[in-house]
Amino acid sequence: MLGDEELAAIEEVLRAEVPLSQGIFRERFEAAFSQHIGIRHAVSVTSGTVALELAIQLLDLRPGDEVIATPQTYQATIQPLLDLDVRVRFADIGPDCPNLGVEQVGKLITERTKAVLLVHYGGLPVDMDPIMALAEEHGLTVVEDAAHALGSWYRTRRPGAIGHIGCFSFHSSKNITTLGEGGMVTVARDDWAERLRHLRGNKADMLLVDRAQVFGLSASPPPRALYPGNAYTHDCVAVRGHGTNATMSEPAAAVGLVQLGRLPDFVARRQAIAARLSETLAGIGGVRVPMEPLGAVNAYHLFTFFVDAVKFDRDELIRCLDAEGVETYLRYFPLHLLPEWRARGHGMGECPAAERLWFSEHVNLPCFPSMTDSQVDHLTKALLVALAKSARQTRN
Repeated sequence: MLGDEELAAIEEVLRAEVPLSQGIFRERFEAAFSQHIGIRHAVSVTSGTVALELAIQLLDLRPGDEVIATPQTYQATIQPLLDLDVRVRFADIGPDCPNLGVEQVGKLITERTKAVLLVHYGGLPVDMDPIMALAEEHGLTVVEDAAHALGSWYRTRRPGAIGHIGCFSFHSSKNITTLGEGGMVTVARDDWAERLRHLRGNKADMLLVDRAQVFGLSASPPPRALYPGNAYTHDCVAVRGHGTNATMSEPAAAVGLVQLGRLPDFVARRQAIAARLSETLAGIGGVRVPMEPLGAVNAYHLFTFFVDAVKFDRDELIRCLDAEGVETYLRYFPLHLLPEWRARGHGMGECPAAERLWFSEHVNLPCFPSMTDSQVDHLTKALLVALAKSARQTRN
């Protein structure tokens, strides 16, 4: 996924004699990304995890508030909530889908609910229109973890521009990369964008008022170089959050700009591999692939399917794939069962569909742009062999 175009972009940065931080390449990447997503603001940061941390800071949660979240995601989606005195309520996923739905969310809303954190799992868009209607009815903020969904569509819109806040990852495993790590937060609101730029730029997120009187003997503050920011001109009414240095480097941003241009080819290759895998699975009893919402387009960051636990031994299927030379990763262990969330009162039985799918039905297969045709051929053959060997009627 990295080649001559990316090397040329890095060389351009190094020969441009411009700062390697907070420069024109970051501005170009953010502008191109906001245009691609179709939203007013795109604020780059150093990772998808940081993007989620800053998004949660924008929620201004207070003790006793509640947040509804999916259990089927990477821990970074909700990890910042461990620092807050808020209640996380896990909404179960659909019976045959890794995404949460409006029914599951609607059951958990109370007068204390402030936000919904959802994930477009594997690039499969959540059915967003019902979610957004529910959010408008109850005054909720919707945070889209779109780390998998760059290149996906939901009807006429891109994930990350449908909810109120979008978060993206440019880790080396994602749909594009900014030299291994990187992230983006997307928002439509100008005030949120300003807060995000303060937070990622080592400035505190504050409510400010104009100072009635400037410091010193002069009637006006000295040149900007002699004082930090608004020290002379404003007073702080409240601090909403501390800032951090989450500045994406110029070489990373330059590579991201190139990668964004190559995204259509990356997605097309993922979709072609997914189509081949779906064709291989078609007609096999006891195997099902998640359905896309009407008008949605899956970018296939992950290829996921489910097996009927009565007909197949999922764990044996994984072992057979491994024996055939196919490496698989099951993503992700249900969050409500991780030790840190069990310590906050969560446990088995809370999300029955997520638990059933994870422990006995869920399978992820390799699906990434650099796979060769011969590797895809090998994968499809290995898949058929593994399914045959793991079928319970055959083993019995």
